[in-house]
Amino acid sequence: MAPKVLVSDKLSETAVQIFRDRGVEVDFLPDLGKDKAKLLEVIGKYDGLAIRSSTKVTADVLEAATNLKVVARAGIGVDNVDIPAASKKGVIVMNTPFGNSITTAEHAISMMMAVARQIPTADASTHAGKWEKSKFMGVEVTNKTLGVIGAGNIGGIVCDRARGLKMKVVAYDPFLSEERADKMGVEKVELDTLLKRADFITLHVPLTDKTRGILSAENIAKTKTGVRIINCARGGLVDEAALAEAVKSGHVAGAGFDVFAVEPAKESPLFGLDNVVCTPHLGASTTEAQENVALQVAEQISDYLMTGAVQNALNMPSVTAEEAKVMGPWIKLATHLGAFIGQLTDEPVEEVNILLDGAAAEMNVKALDCAVIAGMLKPVVSEVNMVSAPVIAADRGIKSSITTQGKSGTFDAFIKLRIKTPTRERSIAGTVFADGKPRFIQIKGITIDAEIGQHMLYTTNKDVPGIIGALGATMGAHGVNIANFTLGRTASGGDAIALLYVDAPVPDLVLEELRKTELFQMVAPLEFEV
Repeated sequence: MAPKVLVSDKLSETAVQIFRDRGVEVDFLPDLGKDKAKLLEVIGKYDGLAIRSSTKVTADVLEAATNLKVVARAGIGVDNVDIPAASKKGVIVMNTPFGNSITTAEHAISMMMAVARQIPTADASTHAGKWEKSKFMGVEVTNKTLGVIGAGNIGGIVCDRARGLKMKVVAYDPFLSEERADKMGVEKVELDTLLKRADFITLHVPLTDKTRGILSAENIAKTKTGVRIINCARGGLVDEAALAEAVKSGHVAGAGFDVFAVEPAKESPLFGLDNVVCTPHLGASTTEAQENVALQVAEQISDYLMTGAVQNALNMPSVTAEEAKVMGPWIKLATHLGAFIGQLTDEPVEEVNILLDGAAAEMNVKALDCAVIAGMLKPVVSEVNMVSAPVIAADRGIKSSITTQGKSGTFDAFIKLRIKTPTRERSIAGTVFADGKPRFIQIKGITIDAEIGQHMLYTTNKDVPGIIGALGATMGAHGVNIANFTLGRTASGGDAIALLYVDAPVPDLVLEELRKTELFQMVAPLEFEV
């Protein structure tokens, strides 16, 4: 059955057609996002949800979305999506960060130029029949210093455009490397340095606990007299009341704001001030940008539902379509490794370490990590998936770490999982052969080569005669057919294991009979989603 997607806000017909062309069933109901009661009524039917800003994906909407796998926002901001609730529910949340990057960057540059030359007030004055040429003395941007707070995708474009205007650019961004700054032709500085040196300041960071109020009253006071401040990123980054006072006092010469702490902004301390240019969140409002993000959101949802590719996800690692093809068997292996440990462990897991060897270390490490954790938690949290697994693991206090290393042995690549509980440690390793099938290659440090089936039986024992006979005879007596039988041991007379791939679940009666022989330290049935 084809996956089904609801488009609850306005997208272009071209974007809607992308769903159909990719084999996705789509319901285009662009006004539904404004009717929460109706949304709650129908959302349970859909695998995907495409939205803009009108639809509010709250916790109760997610609770009603029993089949939902992905929510994607045509745009950057996802303030209208409860991401923690989505993560706990296992729903991927995507945005489209690149479709409107140029548009937003151009708006910031436009606002800077408008403030520098007082264009809006000069325009209004001229339309009123006045000719106040001497009143609107502006400043050039050439050779001025632009301070860019946040030099990511949009901020990087602003830096490029500013350099084209012959501006000197300094950037504050904790994630900007010196090498990247050199390539961009900007100077990386600390925030206080930027505040002291910049003639113009523009913000291009998301609104987080760390960035909220980044231009506070205290930081505004650190700026040079005559600075002009532009915010086309997110409301709440700047203390609007403090900025208004700084404009009134003359410390700040002007400001350009496209975003506000409260939107729609019906009132603001900045409204009505001379040389403060305000626009109603127009950063992404161009024909090209709206079309780009609509097409992008349709492609992203379709790719995920049809191929497993994850792009621009905010709550799980992204996996490209190419990676999805190559990594499919490896993600399945990682899930099986976690499931093996999860089914055998009956006490809290304290620590998890995932060792990626050889070619596995070059893959999407975070995706493999999520798959292992999801497999491990599945026996106790049935609804867990790669999205919700890290959240659930963190809630349970499980510490996770990843180790990578070059090729160390026979296999070109393998994954080894080690876990620690209050009383013991367990380990298992696996690889993917050329046929694309995952295999277990080591359990408890014992080398094996075990095909993985839906129904399996795992036993541990001392290496003594009679083990194979007891397993075969007991299974045969109860009509349990063995598809594959794998043995391994540390040494003659040492620790040994057996892993049986069987055609049907092993009955409890068989398990009890095997345990009664007292030949086995452990007799454990296993189930895998193959």
